[in-house]
Amino acid sequence: MKSIDRYLARLIAVPLFSTLVIFAMLLVLDRMLRLFDFVATEGGPVSVVWRMLANLLPEYFGLGIPVGLLLGTLLAFRKLATSSELDVMRAVGMSYTRMLRVPYMYAVALCLLNFAIVGFVQPDARYNYEKLRFELRTGALGASIKVGEFTHFGNDMTLRIEQSHESGRKLSGIFLRKDDNKGGSIAVTAENGQFFATDNPDEIIFRLTNGTLVRTEAKVATPRVLRFSSNDLPIPLPKTENFRVRGGENLERTLPELARIGSDRKADKELRDTSRAAFHFRTAEVLSILLLPLLALALGVPPKRSTSALGVFLAIIMIVAYHKVNEYAQAVGGLGKIDPVMAIWIPFTVFAGLTLWMFYTIAYVPGGQPIGALERVFSVLAKAVRKLLPGRRDKGAKA
Repeated sequence: MKSIDRYLARLIAVPLFSTLVIFAMLLVLDRMLRLFDFVATEGGPVSVVWRMLANLLPEYFGLGIPVGLLLGTLLAFRKLATSSELDVMRAVGMSYTRMLRVPYMYAVALCLLNFAIVGFVQPDARYNYEKLRFELRTGALGASIKVGEFTHFGNDMTLRIEQSHESGRKLSGIFLRKDDNKGGSIAVTAENGQFFATDNPDEIIFRLTNGTLVRTEAKVATPRVLRFSSNDLPIPLPKTENFRVRGGENLERTLPELARIGSDRKADKELRDTSRAAFHFRTAEVLSILLLPLLALALGVPPKRSTSALGVFLAIIMIVAYHKVNEYAQAVGGLGKIDPVMAIWIPFTVFAGLTLWMFYTIAYVPGGQPIGALERVFSVLAKAVRKLLPGRRDKGAKA
């Protein structure tokens, strides 16, 4: 690489990776609060939150890579333009096409990375995330007993603890009720209690001290009352069903699996349409990365004698709008209302055509500026807003 290429690589790298990290962290923080609430409600261990977030990272990076590449390249060319370095490069004969060599090195590398993420890594991560949610709901990860609240173990046992000591190893103020599925039940109150593991992985022992046990039976009118100083109560652990195999949803299928199902004429039509729509959606999202350097250059270079940031906002709006249109097209294609190929690739063609026109205008049309008209409108509106500000009006009156 020449010196100018290394210089461009450094200019792009800082905003690219900064945007990618910030984008992923914002999504993680937003989801983290909801996951903590979900895990606390289900009574699971806090450590599972970090495992669930780790499985969401591939999805967040898949969304953040296009945004990072676009802003990284755009801000690099904007810096070159506003500092007049771009004029020097153009004056010595360096074309815009030559300047895109380094951005396309990033684009190709990130395109391949994103292909691996959305095509293979993200489906497995999504499946693991749903598996953790399932295990939390079924209690396979363990459940915490909340002090002062009634905790249900399955449909036939209820437990309430008044106080917990030594990190839950010693419990006091215990009430327990358990049905025997024969019309009878056992109700126990005890001063203290402690859980013990057994050789049977499907059962634990709840050792109670200084309490009263009341047993009722369906065919016995009078309940039996027993006072005890120590009593071991076996508690069967609820059996949890195995989680489904991967591939129950399109999000959990890799690209080859989606392609196989979409081309299988024997498969259900709805399944085939949704699989084809998901396959083309992911493919279009990956290939659109190769258009972003062109879009970033066209929008990152402002008109002469202008430092407006309109191109930055327009670039973000365009990429977000394109992503939302693709999501809608995937949904419509999955419903069978329109062929998934047309639903996905027509918006891609429009987006590619607009991007190529904008690049051609700035690179090959003398004095061309693809957003020049918008820049002028934006400048007029900005001046009008400044005139309406109270401070501006006061200064004008004094003058």
